Amino acid sequence: MHKAHLVLEDGSIFDGERYGVAGVSVGELVFATGMTGYQETLTDPSYAGQIVMQTFPHVGIVGTNATDAESNKIWVAGYIVREPSRIASNHRSEKTLDQDLIDNNIIGISNVDTRAITLHVRSLGAMRAGIFSSEQDMSADEMLALVRAAPEMKGQSLSGQVSTSISYLIPSQGKTVGKVAVLDLGIKKSTLEHLAMRGLEIEVFPADISAAGILASSPDGFFFSNGPGDPEASGHQVAMLRELLGTKKPFFGICFGNQLLGRALGFETYKLKFGHRGINQPVINKETGRVEVTAHNHGFAVKLESDSAESPLGFGEVKVSHRGLNDQVVEGLECVDIPAFSVQYHPEAAAGPHDSHYLFDKFLDAIKESK
Repeated sequence: MHKAHLVLEDGSIFDGERYGVAGVSVGELVFATGMTGYQETLTDPSYAGQIVMQTFPHVGIVGTNATDAESNKIWVAGYIVREPSRIASNHRSEKTLDQDLIDNNIIGISNVDTRAITLHVRSLGAMRAGIFSSEQDMSADEMLALVRAAPEMKGQSLSGQVSTSISYLIPSQGKTVGKVAVLDLGIKKSTLEHLAMRGLEIEVFPADISAAGILASSPDGFFFSNGPGDPEASGHQVAMLRELLGTKKPFFGICFGNQLLGRALGFETYKLKFGHRGINQPVINKETGRVEVTAHNHGFAVKLESDSAESPLGFGEVKVSHRGLNDQVVEGLECVDIPAFSVQYHPEAAAGPHDSHYLFDKFLDAIKESK
């Protein structure tokens, strides 16, 4: 087997074996706690710029297929697993995970102690890292220098790298109830499916579109998607959202869209120590008291310590609609005076498996009421 090295910016080095293609890749090291769903993780554009480590030790047994992909490619900067499956054993499998990584030119590493690395990251926080598996030998100092020269996630604007380059239409399924303008910041396929199946015609726009460009399509509501990067570095999208909120048409945001709504309302965002990434995160609905088992992928969050506050920018009262039960992080926002709400987690995912699908119905009802 070909040797590979995982080098962390604090100087830690973990030796393993090459997985995927040979080469060098750097990015922010994060860990995902899901026991299943690795293909959905790999094809989620929100992971752009990140080296993803699976905490579950055995990965790849069900292979991959085109149906379960959340986008048209694998986005991770690198991939770390403990023990990759030697075969793909599932009637839906179309190729092995290893072959999918190779086809997408993904550099990975296997046979490392992922439990030890996870504990290390949980203690010190998410950090830059590099996977080195090229045939050219590099010294420890050379590898570490490359890792430390990589940009930190904080301050990066990555939406332009994962967004569509042109606008496109998706027809509604069944009778059309309304039209939604979707800002693609790294949207997942399943999110678009949830909107379309509720009778919503969708027009998807690139991340650099203007508010005027969106309004010209005469939508009945607005949706901002998930995506990678630091919301503080997305000033264009925040300013655009403020203009859209001024129309008082319904707005729904997911993940990155939740962070942008928080900033558009005048609140700050901050970087979490190691983030939330997995399909087993408990979140409480503050209005109903119901606990939802949810899927997460976020390294930033909205800063709002009380459960209710006035928008500093004049949008009225804003409530924290959901909080994470593990650490009380804001997992949802809802405006009282305008029809706008968002969640930090992923309601399109099947973690619960249906705990959070009601949010799409809530958005649909808001559009019906506004017409």
